[in-house]
This record gives sequence, structure tokens and C-alpha cells, in this order.
Amino acid sequence: MRAVVFDAYGTLLDVHAAMARHAARLGPDWQRISAEWRTKQIEYTWVRSLAGARHHRDFWTLTKEALEFVARRHGIDDPSLLADVLAAYRLLDAYPEVHRLLASLRARGIPRAILSNGEPGMLADAVGSAGIGDLLDDVLSVETVGVFKPDPRVYRLVTDRFRLPPEAVGFVSANPWDAFGAMAFGFQVHWVNRSGQPDEYGLRGRVTELADLSRLA
Repeated sequence: MRAVVFDAYGTLLDVHAAMARHAARLGPDWQRISAEWRTKQIEYTWVRSLAGARHHRDFWTLTKEALEFVARRHGIDDPSLLADVLAAYRLLDAYPEVHRLLASLRARGIPRAILSNGEPGMLADAVGSAGIGDLLDDVLSVETVGVFKPDPRVYRLVTDRFRLPPEAVGFVSANPWDAFGAMAFGFQVHWVNRSGQPDEYGLRGRVTELADLSRLA
């Protein structure tokens, strides 16, 4: 691998950390609510992409819309709570092994970047909060092409940036649909399957499956 590129949300950053910080206010079902928020957030990206360019909205807008839907579904009507959860989403925790991994890749001279659905502002906040900005060579956002993963135009941002063929790039994602899109594009894919989920999209045996990021260090 002549460069390694990471998905951000769910791969380097714990997307459930936002609601975890406010679990006492959200109640005992906060984990289920957080999972539904994430599912709806991703669903909105796919629908917008399939509907065409004029229907594109950035990821932060869709994140807010998804939270509003899930809150209504669960009867959460405290505006201050929802504002606090949204603010926390911009400052997500990195997984424990992230700093060591990125530092190890840097020490080996391997370029490192993020390729994310996130819009530039929220990515800047997240990278700064996680303290990983100086460990990355670039942070690439889908907003450059105005469509979400797994559209091939998104993955092409990487090959254009590093001037490498797809097969020379290692791509790391915890999202199976993202891993599949990257595999279809031709990257060397590492699927981070933290919770031991069953195979999806025929990934198993075709990509490198990891329990966490530590094996890449």
C-alpha cells in the first residue's frame, strides 16, 4: 500500500459517542435511539444521491434531519437536549487505537488521509477535537463532487489526490456498504467489523476483515 485512506464516521470516530455523553437525559433506550439515528442518517445520503444532483444536501444537514426524525419517533421534544447532542456529534471521540495507528503509518512514511461523507466544517471540528489533524496528510470530503458514497466519483478523489492507481491504495472502513464500494472501485479494502456482524455484500474472503484498527499499526 502506497497510501492508506480511512472513512471517518464509524471507523476512526465513534458515532455513538454523541448520545453516550447525554445518555442520562435520553433515557435507557439511548443506544437504540443512537443506532436508529445512524441508520436514518445513512439512508438519507443514499436517497439524496439516487434522486440526483439538484437534491443534494450536505451531511451535516442530513445529520440534523435524521436526528429530528428519530427524536419525534421516540417522543423526545427537549430542544436543548437535541442541540447538545448535535453539538457533541461535531466532537466525537476517536477509537482508542487510532492515534497509535496513524502515528505508526506516519513513521513508516505511508501517506494517510480521510475520505468522508462529512462536509468540510464538521470534519475540521471532528479531526481537531480528536487530535489527529497532524497525523493526516489530507481530509477529503464528498462535497467536492456533490454526491455520497458509494458513488465511484467519491473514491476517485483519492486516486486523483495521491496520483495512484486504486490497487496501490489501502482503504479502511467499518461500514460494509462503504467497504463494498471501495472494493468495487479497486482499492485494497480493510473492513473493520468491530461487533462481529455477519458477512454483507460478499465481503468476507474478498477483503481483509479486522476486529479493530490495531492490526494495521
